[in-house]
Amino acid sequence: MLVGLLFAFLTLSAFNASPAQADEVGTEYDYTFVGNVQFDQEPLEGVEITVSGNGYTATVATDADGKWKIGVPEKAAYKITLDEDTLPKGVVVAKGGSTIEAEFALTATKAVNFFLGEGQRVTTSFFDQFVQRVVNGLNFGLLLALAAIGVSLIFGTTGLSNFAHAEMITFGALMTLTFGVDLAWPLWIAIIIALVLSAGLGWTLDAMIWKPLRKKGVGIIQLMIVSIGLSLALRYVYQFFYGGATQQLPGATLSSDIRFGAVALSWVDVVSMVISVVVLLGVAYFLLRTRIGKATRAVSDNPSLASASGIDVDGVIRIVWVLGGLLAGLSGILYAYARPGVSWDMGFQILLLVFAAVTLGGLGTAFGALVGSLIVGLFTELTTLWLPSDLKYVGALIILILILLFRPQGILGRKERIG
Repeated sequence: MLVGLLFAFLTLSAFNASPAQADEVGTEYDYTFVGNVQFDQEPLEGVEITVSGNGYTATVATDADGKWKIGVPEKAAYKITLDEDTLPKGVVVAKGGSTIEAEFALTATKAVNFFLGEGQRVTTSFFDQFVQRVVNGLNFGLLLALAAIGVSLIFGTTGLSNFAHAEMITFGALMTLTFGVDLAWPLWIAIIIALVLSAGLGWTLDAMIWKPLRKKGVGIIQLMIVSIGLSLALRYVYQFFYGGATQQLPGATLSSDIRFGAVALSWVDVVSMVISVVVLLGVAYFLLRTRIGKATRAVSDNPSLASASGIDVDGVIRIVWVLGGLLAGLSGILYAYARPGVSWDMGFQILLLVFAAVTLGGLGTAFGALVGSLIVGLFTELTTLWLPSDLKYVGALIILILILLFRPQGILGRKERIG
């Protein structure tokens, strides 16, 4: 019951920040984009406008007077997009394109208007949209897998559902921001340092918190509650030092210049996918072929038997925490480029999906976490073909529920005796 309540809390927290559909959104913010959509001096109602940028997205529909208003959390550059599919038949954006880049000047309000005219809209076919979203889903699923495998290995060896893993994800992105932007070091050096520090964070958390608690025989529920408290503490420490604004890493806003038929990718997308695949193959080799990897699997299967066989269980758990921290940090860096942007709570935004991937694949199984992550990533993107982007996580969670109804142990999980 406690786990269910925690999951419900995470779900509500994750969806609470989703943009709403209305003629005014984000009125609690100081900076506002406004506009008036008209054709032949007649207002157009129900035309959808989306503002995105700096990790923030909001969508409104114009009111009966054709007016719309969207508040944004910070004074920065944003992309304002008019959804041409919501325009009346025969009306198109005549010039300037359906997406406008806008930035505030001296005032806190910026007016953005689109020039409409008569014409035939050129739409992307369903197949082309499907292929593009499949590729985007695979890319998202791969970076989710990096985080999910760490969660799964930690759960398998210790039984702990680590809610602070979200902050381990954020830590990698924040360290890259610190060394690559604030200190202006070369990006590749900043990423290496961030990964080393992320691994060090995993080692430190186990040495200072989790191992002493394990030695004292603290129960799993108590450990999970400690991880929730640690998550909240780290998250607001990040906010204190880095602020609430979303900042960009170098090269995070590159355009999608690489095309393979209907698929458009940026160099960041390609590099992200290649890095994810290489690292995941390395983790698979580590678990299947190395002595420490085999010991990790043994501890995950049965810690008591592994200890009786001469395996240093505490040493294996320490290595798992280091590996989990390293993978979480790398996932955070790649996610900062996928969003794009680095913020103090970015890890928490995908924590629900990470847990969903681990549960879907099978608790405690690294390869199950990989399979679950790819499924969650694909369905997260594919559902936007039929559902508003605000509800894109719903499809992945529905698939999770359906699969668990027929296979409660997850896709690659094992059945276990209860009682």
